[in-house]
Amino acid sequence: MIGRIRGKLLEKQLTEIQVDVNGIAYEINVPMSTLYKLPDLGKELVLHTHFVVREDVQALYGFIDVSEKLLFRALIRVSGVGPKLALTILSGMAVDEFVRTVNANDVSAMVRMPGVGKKTAERLIIEMRDRLSEWDQGPTGPVLEGASPDSSVKFRREAENALVTLGYKASDASRVINQIITDNPDVGDSETMIRLALKSMA
Repeated sequence: MIGRIRGKLLEKQLTEIQVDVNGIAYEINVPMSTLYKLPDLGKELVLHTHFVVREDVQALYGFIDVSEKLLFRALIRVSGVGPKLALTILSGMAVDEFVRTVNANDVSAMVRMPGVGKKTAERLIIEMRDRLSEWDQGPTGPVLEGASPDSSVKFRREAENALVTLGYKASDASRVINQIITDNPDVGDSETMIRLALKSMA
């Protein structure tokens, strides 16, 4: 089992990165929340990882925060939820936001994420609600209710979701918001991101 990787960031794409560990490049699938927190290329980073081995594929999944790794592991234990959908969920919701959604039985919030239909959302809420106590009592992991979302990730996600709601493609929304943040590193909230994005896309 590969539980953690430390190395230099070689490449980063939308959901996959490469990390050089003593001359060996590992291809690692990551959620958008981790992608946003990665250092510049060539810089060292540490990822908490989960290795999936199946008959047709071997894949490594990485997370900046250990709470995301723990949630990923819990999600893929839910019937009908594979690693790809688990990454989508982690990309669409911060850990504590997911917990609040489950506790509130908020099916509508779940189905707003790509790939999550009503039946899957209901199953997620039922099965994950039963497992939340495991997170609270876990001796080696953080308490979910105490996890704090990164505000920049939250604002970025809100801005992208707003653009998609306005009719833009998700890929275009992500690209434009990325450019906005690159050009304006001090941008402080989703409202400003949306305003600048709409101006650039006009």
